[in-house]
Amino acid sequence: MNPVVHFEIPYTNAERISKFYSNVFGWKLTHLGENSGNYILATTAVADAKPGQPAGAINGGFYPVKPDWPAQFPSIVIGVGDMQAAMNAINSNGGKVLGDPMMIPGFGLYFSFLDTEGNRNSVIQPTGI
Repeated sequence: MNPVVHFEIPYTNAERISKFYSNVFGWKLTHLGENSGNYILATTAVADAKPGQPAGAINGGFYPVKPDWPAQFPSIVIGVGDMQAAMNAINSNGGKVLGDPMMIPGFGLYFSFLDTEGNRNSVIQPTGI
């Protein structure tokens, strides 16, 4: 089995996308600069006590949109403990919630949203939280 270990999201405005994900989800973002293609690393979880092991979540990054690259689409789901707080944060930080939350049986309450760059992503409040 090949697990998910990273995600990537395209952007057209580095400052705007960094502010959005930092403010809404508390992610730590590191801008790597021109020498690294203006890539922005996104840390979404603190490492476990075991050196080098992830904390049960994935990290990822953001890359600048390139007109000659095909299919620059993200695909991630972000887990939250408070659905309403997440919806409020998305809307108040320049994003847009798409429709009403829906229950996915056995998984949790789910909705999709557009971030400040027009990327479609999703949020889930897992069952039991």
